[in-house]
Amino acid sequence: MPRSILPPTIAAFLSGTLLLLSAVPAPAADVGEGFTPIFNGKDLAGWEGEPGWWTVEDGALTAQSTPEKPCNQCNYLVWKGGQPASFELTCDFKLSASANSGVQIRSETRPNWDTYGYQADMTGDGNLVGYVYHHKRGLIAARGEKVTIDADGKKEVRKIGDSAELLKNFKKEDWNQYRIICRGPDITLYVNGVLMCQITDKDAGTAAKSGIIALQMHPGPPMKVQFNNIRIKNLN
Repeated sequence: MPRSILPPTIAAFLSGTLLLLSAVPAPAADVGEGFTPIFNGKDLAGWEGEPGWWTVEDGALTAQSTPEKPCNQCNYLVWKGGQPASFELTCDFKLSASANSGVQIRSETRPNWDTYGYQADMTGDGNLVGYVYHHKRGLIAARGEKVTIDADGKKEVRKIGDSAELLKNFKKEDWNQYRIICRGPDITLYVNGVLMCQITDKDAGTAAKSGIIALQMHPGPPMKVQFNNIRIKNLN
């Protein structure tokens, strides 16, 4: 078949159209079946925190301390949409090198914008990424561990991965994704799609079955933390 040759005016039009199409940003990723976004990417609607600390910057929930504005005490941005029990939560997060933060789950509010409960931990150096922390019990599960706690508080730890190898999935000073699954007594953490740790908590005195979701601003050296694409799916 002979090759057709387009008139110069049509060729120029098509070329310009292709350039315009290439400049159009790709559509946002689908949140997935059953998921509901809980941050609108524009303002703090649906969230509540200590005035002056949390803002929206470049479409992300942002908290930052500086030498001129140090953070001397933990404060949290609390989602006001409920206290879910069994659910799946995903969010993108980005940390400066010196940052320390976390996602509170099944937690309680405390005075002065503080909280109490489980936390999907994170630090800018990656050392605490993929850990489950608790305000009373400290670090419950490290990266690469499956932890079972019985009704009397007895703890059994089984290794399910190498901590250093798992850390390689974390991107320093870049965007990462936490996937947090709470179902019955089980809490499971994934980072960038990779299983980090899991706990089964049946401690009669401390285990929580439901609670608030909140984002942490940690005291210490100047730091910056951002969260975006926060979504939740009810598993009840």
